[in-house]
Amino acid sequence: MKKIFEERKTKITREHEALLNQKNEAIFSTNGIYTRFVNPILTRDHVPLHWRFDMNPETNPMFLERIGFNAAFNAGAIKWNGKYLLAVRTEGNDRKSFFAIAESPNGVDNFRFWERPITLPQIGEWDTNVYDMRLTAHEDGWIYGIFCTERHDPNAPEGDTSAAVAAAGIARTKDFKEWERLPDLISHSGQQRNVVLFEKFVDGKYAFFTRPQDGFIDTGKGGGIGWGLSDTIENAEIIEERIIDSKTYHTVYEVKNGLGPHPIYTDNGWLHLAHGVRNTAAGLRYVLYVFMADKNDVTKIIHKPAGHFLSPLKDERVGDVSNVLFANGWIADDDGTVYIYYASSDTRMHVATTTIDKLIDYCENTPEDGLHSHLSVKSINELIDSNLEIM
Repeated sequence: MKKIFEERKTKITREHEALLNQKNEAIFSTNGIYTRFVNPILTRDHVPLHWRFDMNPETNPMFLERIGFNAAFNAGAIKWNGKYLLAVRTEGNDRKSFFAIAESPNGVDNFRFWERPITLPQIGEWDTNVYDMRLTAHEDGWIYGIFCTERHDPNAPEGDTSAAVAAAGIARTKDFKEWERLPDLISHSGQQRNVVLFEKFVDGKYAFFTRPQDGFIDTGKGGGIGWGLSDTIENAEIIEERIIDSKTYHTVYEVKNGLGPHPIYTDNGWLHLAHGVRNTAAGLRYVLYVFMADKNDVTKIIHKPAGHFLSPLKDERVGDVSNVLFANGWIADDDGTVYIYYASSDTRMHVATTTIDKLIDYCENTPEDGLHSHLSVKSINELIDSNLEIM
């Protein structure tokens, strides 16, 4: 048995280290707007071995995996002490998600999880599940993690063990190891699954981007990217909420849409990255889109390119929930490079890189959605006419 233990441990450890040290290769970008990479940056196989295996040959003589993991996805992101950190939604085989910090020296490969996952304090009714944390370094000096907390719907009919209620959980930290849990955000517009804390005070208040919806899955009469203010963060409550970017018929955000990470400031305006959802014969399709808001008003949209910015391609289309791209983290470096951290099909994490200048160009010079087919043709013909003049 000892031989089996050592052989399996040696082989699995060697393969795991090779995965963690794998260099990522950029893929030539035809559109020039962003660059994808060959490999995912995090998968379930990146989860540390000491989270998965009992390393004691006496209690695990065949070196069997004791705790299995299903996915690593939907990560918040931040640059901290010169390192690229992701707060990863890590999902076990038991379907429970939790948060774990993974760190990279360069933002595109060599991501490694820290020694332990985040121990999230419980206050009030316990979370059944938590996921999709957005990280915000606020001007009040704290780093906040705003996430979805899911609990069973107390009003579900007897025997319905799938109905859920979603709310925005709030936690804060100074070192990503010790976290203080605050009461969930109180909203008067239904359930909240995608909430982002703005990095600055607005009129002396904490500002939130929201995504109100009537139910856990369906937006109902709700939907769209919302905006609201709270007097305090310790007992956050949004009294008045308004929609700043609505779901719209026959667009990539027809069924629902929500903000991804917090916006990035530029001299031209605030850059926003969002997800849009539409229904297809194969089910819901999630894509990412970008828009720009006025530099003096983060809620006033001034440029909104038509269609999606990033959509699932090739292997990205297959996973636990197929045909999905989702992003709740990006990092803007001092040199203007932007790292977009996105998950594919609720299974794995990827990175795409671009620049502030490219995103500004994309927002300001891409035609907007005319909402009718003949207006899409009009935009194409205008580009053709312009090109024919110089060809």
